[in-house]
Formats: sequence, C-alpha cells, structure tokens
Amino acid sequence: MKLFLASAMVFCFSHLSSGQALTGSWQLIDEKTCFQSEMKESATELELKDGMGASRHSVAKMITFSKKGTYEEGIYSQGKKKGSDKNKFNYRVTGQELQLLDKKSGMATQRFIIDELSASTLRFHNALKDCEVKTFTRIE
Repeated sequence: MKLFLASAMVFCFSHLSSGQALTGSWQLIDEKTCFQSEMKESATELELKDGMGASRHSVAKMITFSKKGTYEEGIYSQGKKKGSDKNKFNYRVTGQELQLLDKKSGMATQRFIIDELSASTLRFHNALKDCEVKTFTRIE
C-alpha cells in the first residue's frame, strides 16, 4: 500500500512539473510541414539558401503558456511591442499530449504530441500528422 501511494505521488508530481515547465513564452525557430519533410534540397538550393538573408522587417512567431491554462500565439514585427494575428485558447497537458481547447465549449480543437520539453527547447508534432514538427526556444 505504501509503495502504491508513493508511486501515485511521484506520478502526480511529474505530471504537474511538466505543465509548469511549459509555462512561459516561446519563439518559433523551426517549422516543417509534411511537404518540407519529404523534399530533399539540392546542393544549389542549399547554397542559395545561405545567401538569402532576413528582410529589414523581421517577424517572429511566439506562443505563451500561462499558469492559468491559457495559450496565446501571435506574430511580432521588429520594433513593435504588440503582436498581430493573435489567437487565444485554453490548453491542457495530458501525459505527452498538448490539447488546445475552445474557450466556450472546452472541447479540444487541436492536439499535439510533445516530443521534447526542456528548460530551453519545446518540440511537438501534430497528433494526426507525425511529419508536421514545430520547434521553439524559451525567451522568458
């Protein structure tokens, strides 16, 4: 009985700590669609890719997870404090699955599988498509 209680407490603490580690702001550093995952770049494409720099008006996609269970994503332009195209959801983490919930109904609208969650990196893929992978780095 003691062993069962101890293992239940360890499971609860590990589940809570994974949700708390997710809180904060994250910036998208890599995103691959299924099409991009399957395509192989030629040597010429790789060479040209290095020469193509960022534009003057750099943008960054950011997501923020709060302790209250809300999730916000938006696109931020260089030199602007407010983001554009902001979307707000509620979220829930169940094991390794991240669910984005509709605010009114509470139903899961999107599901992702968390592949990596560390102090500096968050990587997940769409639960329905393994080839759609997004990688984020912590900014706060």
